[in-house]
Amino acid sequence: MRLARLLRDHAGEVVAVFALLLVQALCELSLPRYMSDIVNVGVVGSQAGNVAYLGHMALVMLGFCVGSLAAATLSGLIASRVAAAVARDLRREVFAKVMSFSPAEVNRFSQSSLITRCTNDVQQIQNMIVIMLRMVMFAPVMGVVAVVQVMTMGGGLAWIVGAALLAVLGVVSVLFSLTMPRFKAMQSLVDRVNLVTREMLDGLLTIRAFGRQDHELGRFDDASGELRDAQLFVNRAMTLMMPIMMLVMNMATVAIVWFGSHGVAAGAMRAGDMMAFISYAMMIVMSFLVVSMVAVILPRAEVSVGRVQEVLAVEPAARDPEHPVAPATDAPRGRLVFDHVGFRYPDAEGDVVSDVSFSTAPGKITAIVGSTGSGKSTLVQLAPRLYDPTSGTVTLDGVDTRRMSLADLRSRVGYVPQQGFLFSGSIRSNVAFGTDAAGTDAPGAAGQKGAAGEKDLLRAVEVAQASELVSQKDGGLDAPIAQGGTNVSGGQRQRLAIARALAMHPEVLVLDDSFSALDYATDARLRQALARECADTAVLVVAQRVATVMGADHIVVLDEGRVVGQGTHEELLRSCPEYLEIAKSQLSASELGLKEGE
Repeated sequence: MRLARLLRDHAGEVVAVFALLLVQALCELSLPRYMSDIVNVGVVGSQAGNVAYLGHMALVMLGFCVGSLAAATLSGLIASRVAAAVARDLRREVFAKVMSFSPAEVNRFSQSSLITRCTNDVQQIQNMIVIMLRMVMFAPVMGVVAVVQVMTMGGGLAWIVGAALLAVLGVVSVLFSLTMPRFKAMQSLVDRVNLVTREMLDGLLTIRAFGRQDHELGRFDDASGELRDAQLFVNRAMTLMMPIMMLVMNMATVAIVWFGSHGVAAGAMRAGDMMAFISYAMMIVMSFLVVSMVAVILPRAEVSVGRVQEVLAVEPAARDPEHPVAPATDAPRGRLVFDHVGFRYPDAEGDVVSDVSFSTAPGKITAIVGSTGSGKSTLVQLAPRLYDPTSGTVTLDGVDTRRMSLADLRSRVGYVPQQGFLFSGSIRSNVAFGTDAAGTDAPGAAGQKGAAGEKDLLRAVEVAQASELVSQKDGGLDAPIAQGGTNVSGGQRQRLAIARALAMHPEVLVLDDSFSALDYATDARLRQALARECADTAVLVVAQRVATVMGADHIVVLDEGRVVGQGTHEELLRSCPEYLEIAKSQLSASELGLKEGE
């Protein structure tokens, strides 16, 4: 497991913690012996009243106390640093794994659950590591050595310690059986609270528009209430432990004093030995109590470990091949070929797309149209390998995309999804997201690539018909963009998303219904600009509007995942009934160039 490997990376610090805890344990275990000697020798023995002897013993005990304090402080510091470092590395690995997931893997866990696993679950593991290094390693040493000391002291009082331990184990067993199911359910309840919260925030406008605030608040209260009830039950159960343990320890102390005093009176035990016996008994009981408490707490951390491991164990469907292949330098640039491609989602009963074949060419616009649910978006997501085809092949520049490295492939394919998502930052950082100038928000940041970088960004903005937006914003390209692009309209988000793809100079530009929020005039200007400016780029367009694809060089018509027609707009009007039906539902006969009754 990766957690064990991460801990092995800090083996030196773990050994140092163990050594310090051993020093702390030996210091604390030495104190009862010295206390016994003070009472037996310096109070009632041969050195009774000897100030020098008592002062010397006091200084020795003070030295052990200081040593114990120093060892405890250093061990706590190192343990905390190790736990924080392991949590940091584990969080990085989990996030890197999530970043490699395809949409299918993300949907398998859900976004809210993945967020919880990257944050709350890793935090639980961090807490567990601190507890294990500080308590689980310290308590057994204390307990075992204290038991040895008790056994060697004699006096016939060992049965009291045994009875106290049985009482501790009985209480812990009952609490363990009661809290374990709640611990296992708690992380799932946290997932649900995060899910409901995320849905409420994402759909806030819809909730308000339909007046469903009370209903959504009820959903949140239900999810939050279940988590609250689980946490209260566990906390109440754990709260009962300490009073009961204190009762057990105090009763053990009373029993030791009662039976020990009889031993002292009979001469079978000295007074100092009885006091040391009480101290060792408390150490034994506390050590077993700590181990028992950890045994109750660890199940929640164990659940978190399993949840994190579940994410790390997933092998993404789309991953880099062992020996990546790059297209030849003299290969045709921007030729994307779908050859009898089929795709089926995991656990689905049938194919979403089946036996689809077509190709793109540089300087040409290829459009895909079809009714809702015909598989258009799924098909184009195969181009950047968001999914891999389950049958057939997708090749770019003559190379199967599955044989190319993901970084190389995605640097050649500019993909614009249906929902134009923007990151918080500036217009510049969003448009330059796929270029070498990405990640900088300062004015002139694109200048890292020189003046040409600035010109490239402005050209991409102009082709995407976003120049007016940039000119109207204070700061131009450096105008701020809020999280999710909430300070711009849907059409503006789509245009900036298109500009982002254009700025990386892709070989193939994939536009997945990216004109849906644009008015017809802007749609027409954008299509003209693409045809004019993208002479060396193959453009693949998915659209619902027939007006958007009428001027395409090649149109592919999908129906229930199968190709039912290919050709130009005019050819499909004559040869493809499905395309003609879609066209007539959107445009009049005169707009389509048809005679009445055709």
